[in-house]
Amino acid sequence: MTASSAVIIGASGGIGRAVAEAVEASADFEIVHRLSRSGSGLDLEDEASIAAAAAEVAKGPAPSLIFIATGVLHHGQTPERSYRSLSPEHMMRDFRINAVGPALVAKHFLPLLPRDRRAVFAALSARVGSISDNRLGGWHAYRASKAALNMTLRNLAIEMARTHPQTIIAGLHPGTVATDLSAPFQKGVAADKLFDAGYSAARLLAVLDGLSPADSGRVFAWDGARVPE
Repeated sequence: MTASSAVIIGASGGIGRAVAEAVEASADFEIVHRLSRSGSGLDLEDEASIAAAAAEVAKGPAPSLIFIATGVLHHGQTPERSYRSLSPEHMMRDFRINAVGPALVAKHFLPLLPRDRRAVFAALSARVGSISDNRLGGWHAYRASKAALNMTLRNLAIEMARTHPQTIIAGLHPGTVATDLSAPFQKGVAADKLFDAGYSAARLLAVLDGLSPADSGRVFAWDGARVPE
């Protein structure tokens, strides 16, 4: 069996930590790289830190799993309920972290993926990033940044298929998970729809295990259902 590694970006957060723990427990990878701003200095708003992290990973076995478990929703700025609340600062922050950051991770980490076997590049997205499924409006910056992420993933899938035909690029909707990101919005969530991070991580990894290159470029929910575009 060819040695491989896994890269978990955002491994200090609730879902990222749970994904890293699940991957380590599986023993499918020789090395599991836990990367985060607080733990390893990888900052999605600093391309140099992303490039440096990729250079370190490149010293070991090629990664066959890259999982981006980062994202921002509120963090001092409440999601907008109306266009009247739009601000360039809020929108640019969400785009930098939710869309630009993962794109830069792709720029520096996709070249590390093997060409001769299955590999997965996945990023946490959100159902609210679906354009056709949007019936409530609001949350302008978050919705738009996740929609931009989904388009980026589709672009990456098309490009990677030309050189890495066994690679799968996927977005993942984790459901509502009991983490700091969703904390202000958990009150109206039914108990059976509020997941702990460990359960969500296990479900997302199971979804990834079931995907094929034909699924590349799409977004899937924690239960395996395809999220509308």
